[in-house]
Amino acid sequence: MRAAVYKGDRRVEVEEFPVPALGPADVLLEVSHCGVCGSDIHFVLEGWSPPNRVHGHEFSGTVVAVGPEVTRWRVGDAVVGGPSVRCGECRFCREGRPNLCEGRAAVGENSTYQGAFADFMRVDERELLMLPAGLSLRDAALTEPLAVSLHGITRAGGVEPGERVLVTGGGPIGALSIAALVHGGVTDIVCSEPSPARRELAERLGARSVAPDALRTPPSPNELVAEPFDVAFECSGNAAAMEQCLGQLRRAGRLVLVGAGIKPPRFDPNRILLNELTITGAFTYDADGFEAALALLAAPGFPTDLLVEPDDVGLDGLLDAIERLGAGEVPAKVVIAPSHGRP
Repeated sequence: MRAAVYKGDRRVEVEEFPVPALGPADVLLEVSHCGVCGSDIHFVLEGWSPPNRVHGHEFSGTVVAVGPEVTRWRVGDAVVGGPSVRCGECRFCREGRPNLCEGRAAVGENSTYQGAFADFMRVDERELLMLPAGLSLRDAALTEPLAVSLHGITRAGGVEPGERVLVTGGGPIGALSIAALVHGGVTDIVCSEPSPARRELAERLGARSVAPDALRTPPSPNELVAEPFDVAFECSGNAAAMEQCLGQLRRAGRLVLVGAGIKPPRFDPNRILLNELTITGAFTYDADGFEAALALLAAPGFPTDLLVEPDDVGLDGLLDAIERLGAGEVPAKVVIAPSHGRP
């Protein structure tokens, strides 16, 4: 089989690998599609990843073999990758927040993981979900990032129709957040994004879009903007955007940090204190986030056609796709199809 391997120094090479051997409870998937995540951009362009890793975690595929103890799946099943198995015993698992499991590995430190930028992938049978009727394998590659967006909405305490929402960062997570909010009846949404292509997509999804420099922060923490927002979702990971969000909120407004970045922001503590603002993070998914995402993707009217780039990209095109996404040139989700262009 072939896999796209991060080699370090912003290089990705397609190499030959043995097909993974299965353990008793493992499933072998032929990867259909795998989305390129913002973390993949950080791994390759910013060096977050050690070299010689195969990434890719937003995947769908078809079961082609199962281990002898597998009971949930059969050859031919169309499935999507779900959340990693957690301990089920710690405080957070018992409280229904397995994303915060005390036994989880540190982000990026699982050295045995071989991702889905490859022809085949070995997966624990418990980490897969069946596709609902009518949902294609291609569109199912949106499940994981949509689950991330839905968790951000959960961390805001939900968003009600009539509330005013700011989304900073119009990349795939921002776009999926807008689509989910609009589908839930929220109509007053502004997307702040420097890329014209991504602003255009936000408009097509139902938001109003602005360039970041259109958002002005009042000089005094006592002052509010003329039309403040109830909640802001920061989806870019950009420190300046995180800082900017605070100045756009009403009193008792909520800021949810969804996008990851390296450079930390410098928040104005007086603005937070005087206006009783709430700032929270959103890490991965709700306990039922993948089921909710699959149901939403299969729902009538959900705009999957706008949320995925129209053309598949083969393994050989992964680096170019990552570079274009990092530059903000591509508005929607890029999906890698390992079979695309395969001899």
